[in-house]
Amino acid sequence: MSKKTVLIHSNFVRAFTGFGKNKKNIMRYLFDTGKYNLIELANGIDWSDPATESVPWTCRGSLPPQNQLQAMNPDQQRAASYGSILVDRAVKEFKPDVYIGIEDIWGFGDYHTKPWWNKINTMIWTTLDSLPILPQAVDFAPKLRNYYVWASFAEKAMKELGYDHVKTLRGSLDTSVFNRLNDDERQKLRQKNGLSDEFIIGFVFRNQLRKSVPNILDGFKIFLNEHPNSKLLLHTHWSEGWDIPRLIEEKNIDSSKILTTYVCNKCLNYEVRPFTGQEQKCSNCGADKTVNTTNTGRGVTDEQLNEVYNLMDVYCHPFTSGGQEIPVQEAKLTELITLVTNYSCGEDSCTPESGGIPLEWNEYREPGTQFIKASTCAKDIATKLSKVYNMESSERRKREKISRQWVIDNFSIEVIGKKLEKIIDDMPPIDYDFDSDTKINYDPSYQPQGQYSSQEDFIIDLYKNILKDNVDRNSAGVKHWVAHLKKGAPPEEVVKHFQGVAQQQINNNQTTELSELLDKDDEGKRIAVIIPESETDVLLINSLLKSLKKLYKKYNIYVFTKPEYFCFIDDNPHAHKVMHYNPALENIFLLEGAGDHEGLFNIAFYPNATTQKNVSYLHNGLDKLQFTI
Repeated sequence: MSKKTVLIHSNFVRAFTGFGKNKKNIMRYLFDTGKYNLIELANGIDWSDPATESVPWTCRGSLPPQNQLQAMNPDQQRAASYGSILVDRAVKEFKPDVYIGIEDIWGFGDYHTKPWWNKINTMIWTTLDSLPILPQAVDFAPKLRNYYVWASFAEKAMKELGYDHVKTLRGSLDTSVFNRLNDDERQKLRQKNGLSDEFIIGFVFRNQLRKSVPNILDGFKIFLNEHPNSKLLLHTHWSEGWDIPRLIEEKNIDSSKILTTYVCNKCLNYEVRPFTGQEQKCSNCGADKTVNTTNTGRGVTDEQLNEVYNLMDVYCHPFTSGGQEIPVQEAKLTELITLVTNYSCGEDSCTPESGGIPLEWNEYREPGTQFIKASTCAKDIATKLSKVYNMESSERRKREKISRQWVIDNFSIEVIGKKLEKIIDDMPPIDYDFDSDTKINYDPSYQPQGQYSSQEDFIIDLYKNILKDNVDRNSAGVKHWVAHLKKGAPPEEVVKHFQGVAQQQINNNQTTELSELLDKDDEGKRIAVIIPESETDVLLINSLLKSLKKLYKKYNIYVFTKPEYFCFIDDNPHAHKVMHYNPALENIFLLEGAGDHEGLFNIAFYPNATTQKNVSYLHNGLDKLQFTI
């Protein structure tokens, strides 16, 4: 029996991100089984980056060349950074039986329109962290057979919408790295960092606004009033996100009670102590201005981070929402009781069986998205800290050991890897023509038939039969058009709109890679004239081509317009080729070049655009005037 080829698409395995670490763990697990032909598609690096040779499996980067990126608009660049352009190349070249995409849901954009989507075994493994569930995540549900999320919070929310096929598959952790040190080692660590018998509360986090720093400071201040022999360790970078020194001052907290982790850029030594600014002198190697709070550029190693956790007596993680919050699991592996906001992925980590304790929260709405977010209650933070502080040592050790075992049972590489292995093995064999570029068979001629039981069914029928798109009543598009109908929009106008979109998609699909359609023998002598519409505009341009050719005798003139206007210009002897218009042609830097991108044309004219609206007058300095001024 031949091996299945499995293409796994996410952050590069050497990236210090949650997605990168998870991908590294599962790639290693699957590789060690020897059962699969593994292909890694790595976000964040170029297709042939030398780093792709540093892993034992086949690896390609998902970023297109820089000159191509520079010619894109910001939205296109963002999509390309998630691999939207080169994923098709990877699928066609490596012919996978299974595609597994591991990324935030918006990273998959319009993947459901790709010709291979669901023709091969397609799986998305994504993080969803807030209610209401992101509309794009809901829209994907009817289009995707293998849908996995990182937290049971998201699975429960999707099931409430009727999507029973959405399942939880947690992100994987290397449970061998983090562990509880023996009491002598822990005491020596404390002495090394100037600590003795203080009660240390820890919080390990990237200094982002969704990490509730003001809340934990407020809770700590209340707790400190009752337990003055306590300190709060904020293991984070103090020069991004929250202005922690200012918050400490505003809340009138003794700054000596707040600790942080410093790392030397030169010798990599770390120390835990109160914050005294950045670019400090290293007490270990003596280097000047090399010591800063831990950050993504220079942080502690996993072994050092394990020691930082072992300085703590309890771990507290208040946040607004999150996909998994890996520090919570790391803290549990070092046998710490964890206090976690009882919302989003935190719901999994504050249950009795997890050894955790829930933190109460109040709801607020995120501006713009209207997502429900959690503001953790400061008083409850103080109450739960006191609960741990006053806990009998036997009860405390019982909870701490439960915490570690729960992570091993639910997040270890072995457990998650085994689950993923079964998912892959249960996927059926495929029969797909990877050399086919078949596009969606849009049908602009379709006319609705008969009566519909509801407006939702009417719109779903249009999506299904005109745009060939699987949607349901929860889909954002269906809700949008039903709202229009309820406001009095005529059904026949809605049908015309869907038909128009289908026709436009057909026109766009007829435009293949532009460079392949251009003559090879006129490179360096090309002019593009972009005139999308209308009859009058195209006729006027038709009358001007003779003059344009007279000015640029040695250049071939390519005219781009919509197919319905070809008849007004395609018989002009001065038009070298009349070609399909595509909105991408509105980017003058794509056509004329910018930076390292040489461009496809020497000059691109946009007679329908004003210079106030678009940059349309660069022309590589090759402009000519027909008349003497």
